[in-house]
Amino acid sequence: MRKRCRNYAISAALLLFIGILFSPVMSLCQEPPSNNDCLTCHDNIDIREYKASVHGPSLCTSCHSDARDIAHQEKPAKVNCANCHKYESLAYNASDHGQAAKYGIPAAGCPDCHGRPHAILDTRNAKSPAYRQNIPETCARCHDDEKRMAKYNLLEENPSATYRETVHGKALKEKGLASAAICTDCHGSHNLSSPANPKSRIYWSNVPSTCGRCHENVLNTYLRSVHGKAVTAGKRDAPVCTSCHGEHTIRSHKDPESSVYPTVIAKKTCGQCHAAEKIITKYRLPAGRVETYLQSYHGLAGKFGVTTVANCASCHGIHDILPANDPDSDVNKKNLPKTCGKCHPNAGGKLAKGSVHLAPSATQDRAVFYVTCIYILLIVLTIGGMLAHNTLDFLAELRIHYQKHQKKAVSIRFTTGERIQHLCLVSTFFLLAYTGFALRYREAWWALPFTIWNPGFDWRGIVHRIFAVIFVALVIYHGYYLFWTSRGKEQLKALMIKGRDFSDFFATMKYYFGIRKEKPKYARFNYVEKSEYWALAWGSIIMILTGAMLMFENFFFRYFPKWI
Repeated sequence: MRKRCRNYAISAALLLFIGILFSPVMSLCQEPPSNNDCLTCHDNIDIREYKASVHGPSLCTSCHSDARDIAHQEKPAKVNCANCHKYESLAYNASDHGQAAKYGIPAAGCPDCHGRPHAILDTRNAKSPAYRQNIPETCARCHDDEKRMAKYNLLEENPSATYRETVHGKALKEKGLASAAICTDCHGSHNLSSPANPKSRIYWSNVPSTCGRCHENVLNTYLRSVHGKAVTAGKRDAPVCTSCHGEHTIRSHKDPESSVYPTVIAKKTCGQCHAAEKIITKYRLPAGRVETYLQSYHGLAGKFGVTTVANCASCHGIHDILPANDPDSDVNKKNLPKTCGKCHPNAGGKLAKGSVHLAPSATQDRAVFYVTCIYILLIVLTIGGMLAHNTLDFLAELRIHYQKHQKKAVSIRFTTGERIQHLCLVSTFFLLAYTGFALRYREAWWALPFTIWNPGFDWRGIVHRIFAVIFVALVIYHGYYLFWTSRGKEQLKALMIKGRDFSDFFATMKYYFGIRKEKPKYARFNYVEKSEYWALAWGSIIMILTGAMLMFENFFFRYFPKWI
């Protein structure tokens, strides 16, 4: 009996020891509080909203793991999302937001992007802040607050507002295109970093691959271009996608506000590198390319808003730009007829002869340079001589009393038909000069009528051509008048230069300088009128020939090189 009692005592002691030893393990095996148990106290939580959330099927203690007892005395610690979302948390901690939060700087955390802790929705739910089409608005909650963002020295003050005006923003909102690029496509989501971080998606050398995630074909073309190869080689000055298209200002090439709009691409986009002395010198690029283009017909027409005229991309390519010595380049000499033929059909091989970017000087493009010099000299001598002579004539006439002049008999020198010819000549010549110079000096105040009213086509050019046709018709009629009418033959004979004209010139000069007392008696037309007439004659011929070459450029390109 005593032995049996001792055995019971030993067994009881052993059980007590085992109970004490395994009591923590047993407590862990206890069933955790249910959500209903938690809501007994935490009745401020909307149970329906929580059940509809992505965490709805989980217990409260899945996140609040330190709240094992219903009657917990201490407040549970802050939930650590990393317990379940390990990889996302690692990426976030390394991001700009995570680094800022690490040092106590207010930055976006999980709830800021995914929603309130007990109402987090699946990212595929259209009501979720992290739903693809809602992300721009989610990011804008912070980044539209200019005062709040000012302290962080961001590169752009209001990126969300500018994004909404871009081709991506409009495609997302106006067209409902879910595949349109949003903030996280370019910047990343949990791994968002600044453009100064080499691991960032928007680091300069990573930009092409970032954009290439959507624009794969463009990326492959770009990487084969001279710019793409330079970026691959690590040349920081080489342009990437954002260099030409902008960042939060990306617009369609059809949008006049776009940096790649046809009329601004030369000066606003390509010019930022190819007109920069530092870039040109460093990489030994040809100088003056932007300037010579802007001075060409293409450049001048582009300033007037003509979108169909050739710009840099029309000739050099867009994403497939190659150096001129590359056989596949659009501007390689053997490919120029095909390239120019896109606008000028059947341009022919002669077009490749001579410079495309004309920079006339004594050392290059000499033919154009010397012709220009001669032409300017002729204009200066003709018009300048005429002005000088007429000034002397005017000053001499002032010495003669006006009333005495009035008493002299005056005969009518020109018929009505001749006066009409003069009127047409003055009108057409003036309007041709006006509309022509308006192309060259578009910014001048007197060219405002052609810049203020823009109906969508080059109405300046149309007006110029209309009066050019009238001018040509007038010249043809005048030729007929001179050679086929008796009155015209008389006028032509009287206009021929004779030896007397030279003696009249010297006699007149003596009169102007006071050496001679009386003016010489002139023939029907004096030497001044004859000089002006024949100057007009050769000037009209040059105007018609050069105007025809510009008006029918496709025809003349077949037979003459561009420098002609």
